[in-house]
Amino acid sequence: MTPSQIEAYVDAAAAALNLPIAPGHHPGVLQYVALAATMAELVGAHPLTRDDEPAEAFVPIVAPESSR
Repeated sequence: MTPSQIEAYVDAAAAALNLPIAPGHHPGVLQYVALAATMAELVGAHPLTRDDEPAEAFVPIVAPESSR
C-alpha cells in the first residue's frame, strides 16, 4: 500500500468505527498500519499448498532463566 492509500484506509476505518484518532497519534497509527501491511505482504507471498494444515494449538514456551 502506498502512504496515501494507508492514510485513506486509516481515516475511513476510523470514521466507520466512530473511533477518533488524536492528531498527535495519527502519524504513529499510520506508521503501524504501514508496518502491518508490509508484514501481510510477506505472509501473502507464500501461498499455501493443498497439504498445508493449521496448527492444532499454539503453545508458547518460556525462555529458561539465565544462570548468573
